[in-house]
Amino acid sequence: MQATALTFSLLGLDAHPIRVEVDSGRGPSFFQMVGLAEASVRESRVRVRAALQQLGVELDEYVITVNLAPADLKKSGGAYDLAIAIAALAALGKIPAEGLDRTGLLGELSLSGAVRPVRGVLPALRGAAALGIARAIVPQGNAREAASVPGIDVLIAEHLGQVIAHLRGDTPLPGAGSVSTTPVEPSAAAVDLAEVRGQHGARRALEIAAAGAHNLIMMGPPGSGKTMLARRLPTIMPPMSYEEALDITAIHSVAGLLSPDRGLVTTRPFRAPHHTVSSAGLVGGGDPIRPGEVSLAHHGCLFLDELLEFRRGVLEALREPLEEGTVALCRARARVVFPARPILVAAINPCPCGFHGDRRDRCVCSVDRVRAYRARLSGPLLDRIDLQIALPPVDVAHLCAPESAPRDGRSPRGAAHAPESSAAVRARVVAARAAQRARREAGEVAAAHNAELGPRDLARVAMPDASGARVLSSAVERLGLSARAYTKVLRVARTLADMDGSDAVRAAHVAEAIGARLFDREAGSGPPPAAAAGA
Repeated sequence: MQATALTFSLLGLDAHPIRVEVDSGRGPSFFQMVGLAEASVRESRVRVRAALQQLGVELDEYVITVNLAPADLKKSGGAYDLAIAIAALAALGKIPAEGLDRTGLLGELSLSGAVRPVRGVLPALRGAAALGIARAIVPQGNAREAASVPGIDVLIAEHLGQVIAHLRGDTPLPGAGSVSTTPVEPSAAAVDLAEVRGQHGARRALEIAAAGAHNLIMMGPPGSGKTMLARRLPTIMPPMSYEEALDITAIHSVAGLLSPDRGLVTTRPFRAPHHTVSSAGLVGGGDPIRPGEVSLAHHGCLFLDELLEFRRGVLEALREPLEEGTVALCRARARVVFPARPILVAAINPCPCGFHGDRRDRCVCSVDRVRAYRARLSGPLLDRIDLQIALPPVDVAHLCAPESAPRDGRSPRGAAHAPESSAAVRARVVAARAAQRARREAGEVAAAHNAELGPRDLARVAMPDASGARVLSSAVERLGLSARAYTKVLRVARTLADMDGSDAVRAAHVAEAIGARLFDREAGSGPPPAAAAGA
């Protein structure tokens, strides 16, 4: 007798339906599996046999053949156990076989028959819903993430016996429930931008980065606040849409980073890998293929502290993700694509000792050593970073000054204005993003954010007015900007115009954008255009 059950295999975030075909017949005990199954899948024979024995079903008198179709798709992991067990029971006539090929089954079995949680349930269910599968049964431990998927009825099980009782029509399985698909409100952040004293230029750059989804590199001495600023970037980014939350949760599910009590990820990710990370750890890889840090930071912030301490090959691997917004990992039998569109924030010291340009003349590095140190950052990678700024040392006297809310535009002598909170800055960021969204919905541009504007989009919405064009032309000639750097200036200028509520890109916007190209200015003739002073 034969029966077929349905489960799913993941290639990246793409779900591929797998038909679990089981043939049973009388004969000496034999359990074989075909269909390009890896060792972890072949071992399911032991788990399934033991789990069925716990329910009083003996396989000693049967020849069981399991085929995982399609046969040319590599299968790995324990998520096939539940489907194999149910298909085997149907082939033995223990449960009805009708409808099993229209119900997705996901779960690993313990030797006692318990249904254990598995990775990738959320993207598997999204794929199932897209294929028109109306129902799925998943482990209790995956219930929270499964409830986040619209368009499919999800049932949850703790034990194989519960699934059997449900399929026999005895005791229905409970549903996983559902969640609202409205925009996700962020959880209360543990940090706030108001905690950053001084560094007004860096705070401004952080706001620009959040408003247009621009990458940012900060150069400054130790203790100047680079890490503190980076950790607060997610707190000023807009609340996530439901689709963004699903994307992030799906990536974390595939990576095995979701705990059973956690459903939809509601805060933008912040990832800060150590500088010893490998290329596979940063952009993804391994066997089976797992997402890297750049994908885990999708829709959030990827912070690379001490950027020049990372191996050059690792940094060069970032070039494609930063440009394309995806990571493509090719293997002999498959090409896996993960989304990878975080805001990159990088931090470097100005020299090996960290004190180049210090007012107290503490730097011990020669000019050649400083030049060699900065040369470790390749031009092609630097071109892909929109905002490049320098942070001065923090004035300790400023840190000790009492804060005061401004009154009539003034503060008491010796007092510092109270820094703006993340909520106040986020409100402006949301307004700037709304302008970008309105252009996209009106069909003016194809890109979702200014940082992604292509040549046609830039020609439509980011070309400066006459005075701005003169500033830009002068800067290109003086600084020798590459074509990619020229594009970055236009994108940042468009964001600055959005932050000002201006439809036109003006000279002040262009000048400020050029002023945020630190390394281009250092390679050129020095200071930013004069118009930046009024920006």
